[in-house]
Amino acid sequence: MKILLVEDDECLAEGLEKALTSQHYLVEVANDGQAAWELAESINYDLILLDLMLPKLDGISFCKRRRQQGDRTPILLLTAQNAITSKVAALDAGADDYIVKPFNMEELLARMRALLRRGSSIALPVLEWGSLRLDPSNCEVTYAGQHLHLTAKEYGLLELFLRNNHRIFSQSAILDHLWSFDEPPTENAVRAHIKCLRSKLKKAGAPELIETIYGLGYRLKSTEEDKEEKSEKAGIYCQVNAGDRTEKITGKREKISSCLTANIQPLTIANKLADIWDKNKHKYSDRIGVIEEVVTALVENNFTEELRVRAERQAHTLAGSLGSYGFERADSLSRAIEQIFQAQENLPQTQIQQLQKLIVQLRQELQLSQDNQTIAEDQRSKRAKKQTNLLTQNSKLKIQNFLSFPSARLLIVDDDTDLAELLISEAEGRGIEAEIATNLAKARQIIAQARPDAVLLDLSFPESQENGFELLVELSKYQPLLPVLVFTATDNLVDRVKVARLGGRGFLHKPVSPCQVIDVLAELLQQPTTPEANLLIVDDDPQLLDFLLTLLEPWGFQLTLLDDPKQFWDVLAQSAPDLLILDVEMPEFNGIDLCQVVRNDAYWNDLPVVFLSARTDAETIHRVFAAGADDYVSKPIVGPELVARVLNRLERTKILRKLRKLVNSQ
Repeated sequence: MKILLVEDDECLAEGLEKALTSQHYLVEVANDGQAAWELAESINYDLILLDLMLPKLDGISFCKRRRQQGDRTPILLLTAQNAITSKVAALDAGADDYIVKPFNMEELLARMRALLRRGSSIALPVLEWGSLRLDPSNCEVTYAGQHLHLTAKEYGLLELFLRNNHRIFSQSAILDHLWSFDEPPTENAVRAHIKCLRSKLKKAGAPELIETIYGLGYRLKSTEEDKEEKSEKAGIYCQVNAGDRTEKITGKREKISSCLTANIQPLTIANKLADIWDKNKHKYSDRIGVIEEVVTALVENNFTEELRVRAERQAHTLAGSLGSYGFERADSLSRAIEQIFQAQENLPQTQIQQLQKLIVQLRQELQLSQDNQTIAEDQRSKRAKKQTNLLTQNSKLKIQNFLSFPSARLLIVDDDTDLAELLISEAEGRGIEAEIATNLAKARQIIAQARPDAVLLDLSFPESQENGFELLVELSKYQPLLPVLVFTATDNLVDRVKVARLGGRGFLHKPVSPCQVIDVLAELLQQPTTPEANLLIVDDDPQLLDFLLTLLEPWGFQLTLLDDPKQFWDVLAQSAPDLLILDVEMPEFNGIDLCQVVRNDAYWNDLPVVFLSARTDAETIHRVFAAGADDYVSKPIVGPELVARVLNRLERTKILRKLRKLVNSQ
């Protein structure tokens, strides 16, 4: 997709360009309205990202003129102006959407995807895959010259695969691409459409063109020519001997590693913005300097309308940009300065003094932020690494299910190399790939490069000032949790309790034979590291639903979000959840009503129900549990607490169902 980015703040434009490029968009940048106009006249874009206040030609005028010429390219306005009148003027001028600076990058990307999904009138090239041919200009599909009559969804599926012919699409990704919010289907709908599409292709004489990748999703099956090309490029050599479990993997594991690295790139946006700030922060200091010069002119009675406009523009740019870099207070100070210059031409002495104070505070705030830059960068790095580890773990687990190579990677953190070598030998005999880290620094390095599936951790490192608990604390913050088995010579209740509190999955006291250690690890690895559960969340507050999506989705939950309780019964049947989360107070039907309905139904009456509510009075809590609630979480929600309660409830429900099944079988 080709994007035109129109932004006069070069630093912000650079940050946006890098962020969008990391999402595989083709981005061209214009720093003023006239340059953007000339580009839009000569090139067809899929989307235009447009700042409102631009030199030479402002964003409103640009929108009006493009629409007057019949250009229907989607336009998304970016601006620091949050007034309703500005939004109305922008939308009336022809903009399709509007986002206020400072904005969240994920929100911007989501809004872009929504606009791009609406499509454009640009002529698209014919898509071919072997003898299969799809012409987007007339929506015609043929195989070996024979016409295929496809439904709209079948056509959309085929086009999606052809445009991304080497990509694997999960069912949820297909839903996101081809279904709108107004027609929420189940994942069964995807399977049904895939089945029909395969059937129609088969009737036309096509071989199996859409293949299912176990645990991952669907993709186009490679043609013979494509296979030959891949084989030449990949340099893959595998030799599998089932008798002695020997497996040699060269190009394939490297290729998987590079794929994972490529997928992680979009998650480093925060780091990229931090780098750009370091490179360009002097330019923002220069902008403040311009405002200081204008204030000096005010004091000396040399103030003109031209200077007022100049200062207002600099303050507007600062207000739109500083917040995007995380300097929220500096952003607020810049907005206050902008508002003073907007208010009137002849400023009274009190306003001039206020401006001087605001500028001093702005300088101090940015200086303070720069003094704390190392801390902030460390925090951003940890957040990015956390997301990276999450993506790597999920991807590796899925790929390992698909390939017939060793299904798990074990990291042994122990300074006893002789013991570690024995453990590696035993692990490899079970098909587990193992690696040694003889100190904690080496362990951190290995984990950062490629997260293992489990860690065997000694607590004692006599030659280091650190001990294993420090690494265990770091690993306890990973999402999803990284299984850690503690294997140490110390054995006391204090250490055992500390390990348990930090999320350790086991405690072995040396000496224990390597065979026994790997037995425990093998059992640990068979347990899912991410919860395989569907959650249905019902709350009439869309913002809270968005928050819960952000909180729970990284843990691997499949989420169904519902803000209209009137649709509860239909959505319950469609989503078939493993756990239900309800708000207490909702219009029409409150959470207590819905809980009672669930408990009165023979099929759903054992569904675990967790309530969320800001009400903490005894009467409400009594009513909730009397209706059949399993747990109650008060708002404001503490993320770790909610996650722990959900995981706890799912685990207890699983145990109870096993016990019930055992009793019934006797």
